[in-house]
Amino acid sequence: MEEVILVNEKDKVLGYMEKQEAHIKGLMHRAFSIFVFNDKNELLLQKRAIEKYHSGGLWTNTCCSHPRKNETNIEAAYRRLNEEMGISCVLNKVFTFTYKAVLDKGLTEHEFDHVFFGFTNQKPKINTAEVSEYKYISISNLEKTVSTRPELFTEWFLICFPKVINQLKTIISQR
Repeated sequence: MEEVILVNEKDKVLGYMEKQEAHIKGLMHRAFSIFVFNDKNELLLQKRAIEKYHSGGLWTNTCCSHPRKNETNIEAAYRRLNEEMGISCVLNKVFTFTYKAVLDKGLTEHEFDHVFFGFTNQKPKINTAEVSEYKYISISNLEKTVSTRPELFTEWFLICFPKVINQLKTIISQR
């Protein structure tokens, strides 16, 4: 049984709950999202495996999941990036945000999300139980696709993407 960490709007731990139950009840829980870029500042996207318990077959950020009990956000981020995408790179926490989104299959994501950026040119070795395909895409092409075909993307990606663009511009200007 996989549990999520229930939190309040300040990310204070309130308890633990089985993952599916938390998504059925729409309770806020801790999560993380990873955005990996290559040296051309293209974003590595993954297409979720169709068999996923929600949002199957949709494009999303490089990796996202939930930390386990007694696991830090950064430990969880490194673990899942390797499990899903078969890559490892230095990850830096960039920002946090909260959101609530109604998904398919009667589920609701209500997350306090810790967002990490990484930079690498490694070729992913995807876990096909989690990811059906991947691609690197320029931010300008991604912005166009998001605006014309938002149905191709996960809800959390659509919510988070504008914040990611702003942060990426800041990071690029400081390089």
